[in-house]
Amino acid sequence: MTVFHTTRRIEFGDTDMAGIVHFANFFRFMEAAECEFLRSRGLSVKMEWEGQPIGFPRVSATCEYVSPARFEDLLDVAVAMERIGGKSVTYAFEFTRTGTVVARGKVTSVCCKIDATHRLEAIEIPAGYRARLTANAPTA
Repeated sequence: MTVFHTTRRIEFGDTDMAGIVHFANFFRFMEAAECEFLRSRGLSVKMEWEGQPIGFPRVSATCEYVSPARFEDLLDVAVAMERIGGKSVTYAFEFTRTGTVVARGKVTSVCCKIDATHRLEAIEIPAGYRARLTANAPTA
């Protein structure tokens, strides 16, 4: 299985009064890792595709916290595509610090066209986008 890796340095502002990463920040970290994965394939969560603005709003996000992360920790973030459906894609994330699992999460997004009034309508993932997304893509 191919897994995409990126890193995240924990900033002081990511931590809470106890000095550990506030739980909600892992959702931002997952989104940033997803964007890095997509960027590595010439894609984005919001872009023009074949003349049509498309986006991938999140419809589900979960995170399980295993071990605390603290200020200045450097986390490895593994991104794997768990499932790709007709209109949606689910990514699995694993955060580790020197081999120790810190957290695991999942995010599901749905492909939508965006009209001039910013209204979203779910659509099939365009074939060309899907081909780039799945070319040597990490899978869970």
